[in-house]
Order: sequence, then C-alpha cells, then structure tokens
Amino acid sequence: MNEWFECSVRYEKTLENGMQKYVNEPYLVEAISFTEAEQRFIEDIQPFMAGEYEVKAVAKRKISELFEDDKELADKWFKCKVAFVTLDERSGIEKRKMQTMMVQASGLWDAVKRLDKVMGCTMADYEIASVSETAIMDVFHYKETEASHGE
Repeated sequence: MNEWFECSVRYEKTLENGMQKYVNEPYLVEAISFTEAEQRFIEDIQPFMAGEYEVKAVAKRKISELFEDDKELADKWFKCKVAFVTLDERSGIEKRKMQTMMVQASGLWDAVKRLDKVMGCTMADYEIASVSETAIMDVFHYKETEASHGE
C-alpha cells in the first residue's frame, strides 16, 4: 500500500521583478518508503529545476483521500479534516473518527463545495471539522517502474 510523503525542495527562484530569492516549496509524493519518496521526488522535480536545488525534508503524511481537479483555476491544495460520525449501539454515544483529505480547488469555498459533493455520495455520516489552504505546489503519484516488476 502506498503512502503520502511531503517533500520540500529549496532552490533559487527568479521573482517577477527579476530578483533572485531562495525558496522552499513542498510537494506531495506517493511512495512506499521514505527512501523511495525522495528518489521519486528527485526524478519528478529535476526537469523543472534550472540550477542547484536541495531536498530539505521528507515527512510522512496521513492522508486518507486525495481529490484532484483538472480545471486550470484549481491551483491550490486544501487540507480537510473530516469527522465520520458513528453511534456505539451499546452505550448510545456518538463517536467521531477523524480523517485528513486533500482537495484541489481554486479557493476555500470551492474546496468545501467539492468536498461536500464527493462526500455526499457516501452513506456515512460526516462533519467537516476544518479546511485550510496548504503551500503544496503539486502532487506526484506513484508510477510503477520496470524494476518494481522484477524484470
């Protein structure tokens, strides 16, 4: 089972005004391990880097679902905390199980609408606990290589 890792890269970026500035940018990478996440990240990010760059961090993220949008305006990633509500039949107490989901959208309200639309198709009772914009620049999905087939 693949997991999500947040990888940060530090590089010198040319700003709109022509000045150079070092920036850190986070990306999500789907991989099996920390080592593979860093390796895949370097392979995927290298074509976009003109000069020197450094992978500053690789951290595992608990993300249960990822909802992408192919619209050009949907250029931001939002971290959504969703509570699934269940009723304990013995005690009669409601329990909430929190899950983190990532939603690609153009803005906060668009993210909430998209999440509600997707979650509305489920039979589970849920509550949106929080939605916050992240600095995630892009997402790199797992790609099987010939080496992973044992060839």
